[in-house]
Amino acid sequence: MRYKILLISLVIFLTINCTQSGTRDKKKSVNKDNNTQKVSSYYHNKNSIVFNQEYIANKFDFPVGKPDGKGYYNAQKFMENNHLGDDWNSVTGGNSDLGDPIYSIGNGYVKFAKNIGGDWGKVIRINHKLKNGEIIESLYAHCDSIFVKEGDWVKIGDKIGTIGDVNGLYYAHLHLEIRENINLPIGHGYSRNNKGYLDPTKFIQTNRKILK
Repeated sequence: MRYKILLISLVIFLTINCTQSGTRDKKKSVNKDNNTQKVSSYYHNKNSIVFNQEYIANKFDFPVGKPDGKGYYNAQKFMENNHLGDDWNSVTGGNSDLGDPIYSIGNGYVKFAKNIGGDWGKVIRINHKLKNGEIIESLYAHCDSIFVKEGDWVKIGDKIGTIGDVNGLYYAHLHLEIRENINLPIGHGYSRNNKGYLDPTKFIQTNRKILK
C-alpha cells in the first residue's frame, strides 16, 4: 500500500513538472516572437520615408555639366559590355574631370553616402519619389568627395559630391545607375541580368520636362 501511494505521488509530481516546463517554454517562444516583431517593426518604420510635396521628383537632369551634361560624354553606355549604368567622362579626357561637381539628377532623399572601398570607392544612393507614387533610385559611384549624408533631402541640381578615380584605380569618371528596384544591393556594376535597372540616359532624356 505504501509503495502504491509513493508511485501515485511520483506520477502527480512528474505531471505537474512537465506542465510547468511546457508553460515556461511556451512563454520563451512568445517572448522571442514578440522581440522579433518589435525588431521588424523598428526597421520597417526606420526605412519608411515620407516625402513631402517639396521633394517629389517632377523632372530629372544629367548629373554632370549642369544643366545639360555640357562638356561630358557617355563613355560606356548602359548594357555595353553588360554595364549596368552610364560612365560620364569629360570630353577633355584623362583625369581632367577629377574633382568636378556631381549633381543630384532629381529631388529626393539620400539613402546612402559612404566609402565602401574596393573598386566602388565612395558611393551615394538617392531615392526619388515620382508624381505617380513610384520610387526609383539613382546611384553615383567612384566619388572623390561626398557632400551629403544619409537622411539629407536634396533638390535637382544640388551638388552632392565630386568626380573621383578611386585612388588612381581608373581615369576619373562618374558611374551612374538608375534603378526601379530600390532594394537592390550595391552589386558589381556589370551583369547580363539588368532586371530592376533602367537606362540612365534614356530615362533622363524622357523625363527632363515637368512630369504630370
